[in-house]
Amino acid sequence: MTCPYHIVIPARLASQRLPNKPLAEIGGRTLIEHVYRRACEANAASVIIATDSKEIHSRAKAFGAHVLMTSAEHESGSDRLAECVERMSWNEQTLVVNLQGDEPLMPAACLDQVAELLSATPDAAAASLYYPIQSAEEIADSNVVKVVLDASGRALYFSRSVIPHVRGESIEEAVAGGASWKRHVGLYAYRVGALKAFTRMEPGFLEGLEKLEQLRFLEAGYRMVLANAVDFIPAGVDTAEDLERVRRALASSD
Repeated sequence: MTCPYHIVIPARLASQRLPNKPLAEIGGRTLIEHVYRRACEANAASVIIATDSKEIHSRAKAFGAHVLMTSAEHESGSDRLAECVERMSWNEQTLVVNLQGDEPLMPAACLDQVAELLSATPDAAAASLYYPIQSAEEIADSNVVKVVLDASGRALYFSRSVIPHVRGESIEEAVAGGASWKRHVGLYAYRVGALKAFTRMEPGFLEGLEKLEQLRFLEAGYRMVLANAVDFIPAGVDTAEDLERVRRALASSD
């Protein structure tokens, strides 16, 4: 790892599907502590938890984390991230990785990878990752976000629909013939200047239709570059069932 970058973990207690999620216990540690420890395995210059919760702040300070209290008015993790970079006075070209506070199984290698990818692409405002999918069921699933890229790895479009569209045959037939789609992974690296600009933009028409925040970047003319993730990124924690899955995964890795 050669490029300097920072990891920020936005965390809040308000979760409709799993209340108090960051403080859920997993093997004697909170979820947010597991996420923080995973981030510390990467080669980032710093790891910061950004939260609006005094309880998260207190618990995180107790396990030795760098924690920043942020506004309770933020609508998204990106907005919380933007406040953090402002408060830290990082310059416009500083690289920052947004690690969601419910991703305790995120491979450290992918955190380094997405930062390196952005560092190596000077004209990109942001970077992200994908992995190939060939399951017809997954390809057709509107909960699975697909991405299409140009030859240089620049994102052309993200959609919940099947893109590219299959004409003249079924998805199953296309897959049998060797076709592969790209599933977008919601891990982002930003240049600080682009992140600030992004959070000041109004959501665009495409974002409003697809309910995909990353389309705001593309519609505004910014470049986002993607690469195939070097390691599999398991799903994060959204539900009680997810929490049990992560508990089993972390218990088996001890």
